[in-house]
Amino acid sequence: MSQTLNLTLKVWRQEGPDADGSFETYKAKNIPDDASFLEMLDVVNEDLIDNGRTPIEFPHDCREGICGTCGVMINGRAHGQEKGTATCQLHMRKFSDGDTIVIEPWRAAAFPVVKDLVVDRSPLDKIIEAGGYVTAPTGTAADANDTRIPKEAADSSMDAAACIGCGACVAACPNSAAQLFTSAKLWHLNSLPQGQPERYKRTEAMVETMEQFFGACTNHGECYEACPKEITLDFIGYMNRDYIKSKVKNRKLAGQQS
Repeated sequence: MSQTLNLTLKVWRQEGPDADGSFETYKAKNIPDDASFLEMLDVVNEDLIDNGRTPIEFPHDCREGICGTCGVMINGRAHGQEKGTATCQLHMRKFSDGDTIVIEPWRAAAFPVVKDLVVDRSPLDKIIEAGGYVTAPTGTAADANDTRIPKEAADSSMDAAACIGCGACVAACPNSAAQLFTSAKLWHLNSLPQGQPERYKRTEAMVETMEQFFGACTNHGECYEACPKEITLDFIGYMNRDYIKSKVKNRKLAGQQS
């Protein structure tokens, strides 16, 4: 049987990137415990609108833990206290009646606040633009069974492809590093036969684009703990290995072309 919660929210409000922000306190009343965290914010916003106040801006889209759009710091933790759970999948039954919940945007220099809980995560897109695709000419689409892929490679690629690009790894990292995101996007392609022709060019381009915006990885492991899809740290090791190889192989190619 569903129960209701009465909560106190301390929410970060900020008009824009150049404005000063601060926490504001709101009461969330009669929230069903089977509501999601974002549905709870919807209820709060409806009350604010009814009282002629500005609603809280927060990121969301599919609300099914697929798109990676959602994501806020909940009581100091990216996506909240539940492992393997995106903000939109977090249900209010994980909280208790009378709780105070602190809600903040992602905190990272590479993710400037747009408004309230919404941040600009376009630096992640720039990493993908640098090499997160396959351009080798392949002609018309081949039958799926024509390209034989070892099961281990397919499984590993699918594990990496589970990354939804929400940016929680960056927000949780003390250095605001994006190695987990970048390595997952790299390994998704680098582990498959179709990704081999551009493997080292792709690796060098994506890693060096990442380094323009994000901090260095010092193996804290907070990225894995915060990841709603529990992307493994192994991918960072694969990326580092391929990056070292890419510097050697790409230098040789440059020498042959000069």
